[in-house]
Amino acid sequence: MAKIDLAGKPICITGASAGIGAATAVACADAGMPVLLAARREDRLVEVADGIRERGGKAEVFVVDVADPDACRRMIAAAEDAFGPLYAVFANAGYGVERAMHEITEEELRGIFDVNFFGSMHTVWPAVERFIERRTGHVLFCSSCLARFPLPYYAAYSATKASQHHAGRAMRLELAPYDVHVSTVHPIGTKTEFFDVAGARSGAASLIEHTSDRFMQTPETVAQAVVRCLRKPCAEVWTSRFVRFGMIASALVPTLADLGVRKMVRQRQARDRGATP
Repeated sequence: MAKIDLAGKPICITGASAGIGAATAVACADAGMPVLLAARREDRLVEVADGIRERGGKAEVFVVDVADPDACRRMIAAAEDAFGPLYAVFANAGYGVERAMHEITEEELRGIFDVNFFGSMHTVWPAVERFIERRTGHVLFCSSCLARFPLPYYAAYSATKASQHHAGRAMRLELAPYDVHVSTVHPIGTKTEFFDVAGARSGAASLIEHTSDRFMQTPETVAQAVVRCLRKPCAEVWTSRFVRFGMIASALVPTLADLGVRKMVRQRQARDRGATP
């Protein structure tokens, strides 16, 4: 398959006020794509959009809560009003919480699914309607490496990411007859405000306090991987082959995977008790 020329092809990106979303917006604009940046924090969106324009790119902002389906429909309409027929949508908005599953409240669990999973579907559904009609388009879900391996105390987050992954993989085949591409993106730990937000929501995000740099990356690394996928669509985007193979191994031998995280869990539990692990 020949590489797709992205110049002039508009994209809508949610969660674009910071982190992976902001970095991807810049990378897409640098590739010639007009970008609608969407998130809740208008001041941050404006800052990113101004930076894109200073680099010669095209960008507009739309304030949205992805948990609101009507707002997401207006967002997709706004993207087309600004730039013409939308080519791609990147459902990236989401957050994490560090909490044991037996301690998480139903309200917290529903809240994270409302944003991470249902927010993604609210973003994608109105775009797909247009893509099917025009028989072109590309849907991307920002899932996670944890879609394949649930991390203790991040089971709720992992479940939302697995849901995105399964929805995306199924939609890839469902939409193929309409020439619409669907991809799931699986970053490893990324140096963004994600962990700060998780810590604020959880009281403390101590499980991942000492994550090795081997399992961390910059948001720009993910952004460039997304652009490569837009140019040459693929089913799954992994930003670390090492982690991808590790996830495959963990599925084949779950007890081996458990050994790798037990020490992290013991350290966290010891810190909670104020003891030495």
